[in-house]
Amino acid sequence: MHRHVVFVVFPDALILDLSGPLAAFELSCESAPRDMAPYRLTVASIAGGLVRTSSGLEIMTRQIHEVDDVDTLVVVGGPGVHEAARQPQLVQWLSDNASRARRLCSVCTGAFVLASAGLLKQRKVVTHWGSCQLLQDSYPDVRVSPDAIYERDGSIWTSAGVTAGIDLALAMIEEDRGHFEAIRVAKRLVVFLKRAGGQAQFSVPLALQEADERGFESLHRWMQDHLDKDLRVEVLAGRVAMSPRTFARIYAARTGRTPAKVVEDMRLEAARRALEETRQSVKEIANRCGFLDEERMRRAFRRRLGIAPHDYRAKFGARGLDGGEAGQAHGR
Repeated sequence: MHRHVVFVVFPDALILDLSGPLAAFELSCESAPRDMAPYRLTVASIAGGLVRTSSGLEIMTRQIHEVDDVDTLVVVGGPGVHEAARQPQLVQWLSDNASRARRLCSVCTGAFVLASAGLLKQRKVVTHWGSCQLLQDSYPDVRVSPDAIYERDGSIWTSAGVTAGIDLALAMIEEDRGHFEAIRVAKRLVVFLKRAGGQAQFSVPLALQEADERGFESLHRWMQDHLDKDLRVEVLAGRVAMSPRTFARIYAARTGRTPAKVVEDMRLEAARRALEETRQSVKEIANRCGFLDEERMRRAFRRRLGIAPHDYRAKFGARGLDGGEAGQAHGR
């Protein structure tokens, strides 16, 4: 059975928001005869015809009012998204037709268009990390999740920035066609890891990149290499030849975070990676990442991620950790 996947674009849409998930669905069709392909793909816009993306590349689209039998409706993002969210024709069409689709989705900042159409009220959603606060401020009745790769709330699917649209598409392919097909498509896309929705959308080093440019790069590298050591403010201040009070003030001004918060973020990220990728016990990981004991790591996971380390591994760990191996790796 064909599932009609319709991508909605607008002037100054970001081409990768479209091409990434579009390619995932396309590759899921490659092994089937054209008349038996699992997906039918359409790119649509309000006026139809050529639409100029933010890169200057023009793409051919169908007029949105000509589109019917929609299974999955995907609104992309990009620099033109806020203008698109103010287009009465687009907003009204989405509002009128959303209930006809089995799934309603957005990639990156496309969530602003769905929110403008009143389709995200009381829904848990995500957008690009740099726009999460703006989305929450602009639409207080939307529950914005600032860290996730993608979120699913009933029939509403939303993704984080840009390439997270591929993760979103792979998750939908997995729902439609099974885990092994999603993995096959991920391999065809040469995606290093098929990330699950609850995983963070950007790493701690990426988040600290701006601070690194302001003189803390060597300190951050040292912290990453010594997570199992004493990383109190006094120790960090000594590394950069500052008094603890001066260091804490300057560091917070440059990073927007306290040193203690960054240390915990680094330790959490290292622990998450170890849970995902290794067979080390939770106790071993806690010691290696500087939590000192398993209980402190468990509390940090609960407080920051809303999940216990054992459950995190069960949800996001490599499939090779199933069964008896998983029990040993969990330290049970």
